[in-house]
Amino acid sequence: MKVGFVSLGCSKNLIDTEMAIGLFKKNDFKIVNDVEEAEIIVINTCGFIEPAKEEAINTILEMAEYKKKGKCKYLIVMGCLVQRYSKELENTIPEVDLFISIDEYKDFWNKIDKLIYVSNNKSKNICTDLDYMDRVISTGDKTAYLKIAEGCSNRCTYCAIPYIRGPYVSRPMEDILKEANRLGSMGIKELIIIAQDTTRYGEDIYGKSMLSELLDELCKIDTLKWIRFLYAYPECITDELIETVQRNDKICNYFDIPVQHISDSVLKRMNRKSTGKQIEDLIIKIKKEIPDVVLRTSLIVGFPGETEEDFNKLCNFVKKGYFEKLGVFIYSKEDGTPASRLKEQVHHNTKKSRYNHIMSIARQISNKNLKSYIGNTYDVLIENITFDNKFYIGRSYMDIPETDGTVIIKNTKNKLLR
Repeated sequence: MKVGFVSLGCSKNLIDTEMAIGLFKKNDFKIVNDVEEAEIIVINTCGFIEPAKEEAINTILEMAEYKKKGKCKYLIVMGCLVQRYSKELENTIPEVDLFISIDEYKDFWNKIDKLIYVSNNKSKNICTDLDYMDRVISTGDKTAYLKIAEGCSNRCTYCAIPYIRGPYVSRPMEDILKEANRLGSMGIKELIIIAQDTTRYGEDIYGKSMLSELLDELCKIDTLKWIRFLYAYPECITDELIETVQRNDKICNYFDIPVQHISDSVLKRMNRKSTGKQIEDLIIKIKKEIPDVVLRTSLIVGFPGETEEDFNKLCNFVKKGYFEKLGVFIYSKEDGTPASRLKEQVHHNTKKSRYNHIMSIARQISNKNLKSYIGNTYDVLIENITFDNKFYIGRSYMDIPETDGTVIIKNTKNKLLR
């Protein structure tokens, strides 16, 4: 049977989708990119914030139409939204044949098997759970994500991840290195290390953060050219980690540090572990130690109790131009989180206005940064070519896939991409 996948949400979710694809392939299913051709459609959902939940619901309903009118016989929904709202989904979207929560991933194929085969007495049951080593990479033949942990134990008051994914659980280093070697042998040139908080890697297994040691080991894989890590929380970025990035040429000089805010009163209500001064001191230190470093961050505007003074502090902080890459989220009131119960919820219009204002500042800084690159030479990972073969498309060390920018290069010698 032909199976089509729709993966929503973050790169961590994408890896789960890739493992599910691998499991279907291992059980002799054909994977198709066109859902109109699929006899089975699998949707991996995100349930992190309200816009993501709306997108997931709309996607399920859209795919349900294919089931009514097209070749689709089975509609399967998995992931974060199912983990949070399985009963509600089952009661409101009867078109879905099977919901699989994250807690059920260890029994993934048994559920598929029961749905598709048991009724036909053709049970395969070759393998049951999702496996990193069976992943089918969907990010091209040059770049792959590498998930080093599940869940989160930071308990930021606005975040639903601990309630969806559970506490922080690191993968054993030998398992990660085994997967990384496999990816390198497949021709992958760039590894992007992800977790909800990469800087806490290993604390639950080894009693201390082992991110620096893991990076050193990954750098020994000859076939890899670029290694980068995302989601580094400021309070856990140590001198050792900065030095590790400094001395390893394979590690991109790129720090993704989700600071969320700079006002101490807001940070405290968020249950963040750093103060505004600690955050700024860290950024200044990284910039000093690694002069060509690129910094990315994410911010939240409109958090409950955020005053005009708090917001102005955040704007002034952004204006200093520390961050080459900056993303802003409008605070989303999430069920079951401590922040949803806080008083002084900020009006939506105020949140939207603050978002627009801070993004206008970020655009000005971005334009200035882009002009500063003119005349410089950079290594670029070429990932694609335009349909007319006139331009190569790639990324420098300053850019992560989809989130950041791309580099477009004229194909002056009219060579095809190999």
